[in-house]
Amino acid sequence: MVAPRGGRGPPARWIQSRRAGNEALMVKTPGVTEAPEITIAMPAYNERATIERAVQSVLDAELPSYELLVVDDGSTDGTQEILANGSWPAHVRVLQHERNRGKGEALRTAVREARGRYTTVLDADLEYRADDIPALIEPLRSGDARAVFGTRGFQSHSAYSFWYVVGNRGVALAANMIYNSWISDIMTGHKAIETELFRSLELRERGFAIEAEITARLLSRGVRIYEVPVIYRARSREEGKKLTALDGVRVIITLLRCRIS
Repeated sequence: MVAPRGGRGPPARWIQSRRAGNEALMVKTPGVTEAPEITIAMPAYNERATIERAVQSVLDAELPSYELLVVDDGSTDGTQEILANGSWPAHVRVLQHERNRGKGEALRTAVREARGRYTTVLDADLEYRADDIPALIEPLRSGDARAVFGTRGFQSHSAYSFWYVVGNRGVALAANMIYNSWISDIMTGHKAIETELFRSLELRERGFAIEAEITARLLSRGVRIYEVPVIYRARSREEGKKLTALDGVRVIITLLRCRIS
């Protein structure tokens, strides 16, 4: 097991903090610390191969005051055990869903528990880099934006496939047409939003369409989305890539639903 920077911290314990829907949400908490500037939300589902490196990448990054909320979304491959047995420092909190409920639900759990002024999303699959978080936070700090998206520049070494890139471009075009906007990458998993704004978006999508719903809700409120380039490396299906063409259909439906509502 990777030894996290910053020492072991106080002994952790599991507590039942609330009931989310009909499921008990369990929290591994090493103790209460003062409110940080940034909450990093890390949804994880069956990420045994990468979860320790993902957490360590955050601990190794040069970041301002932050907390890391890892939400295990009912993993069955050993991810849950790795997180439960990890000796994480006090600013790493682990939250657990008793069963898989989707990335959208994992994000909502993290946002409800967030104590930072800003909440940024960083998946546990190592496709994005923790080192890019300061670039996402800077426009929020300066008052230039309330929501920032990390835009991916797809290249031959970073794109999953031709149709994967075309699909991403297609749903971005659809969003721009529906909302009369110009955003280059609505499905990026690297976002940073004022926490109170994030909480107020009335999100309900459970799966990957949560990314489109976040975009749609922001645009519907007239929130101008700031984009900054980030480094991205898509993993292969063999490495655990979960997004499918059906998710693209759900994204279009979500964009239209939010527009109508």
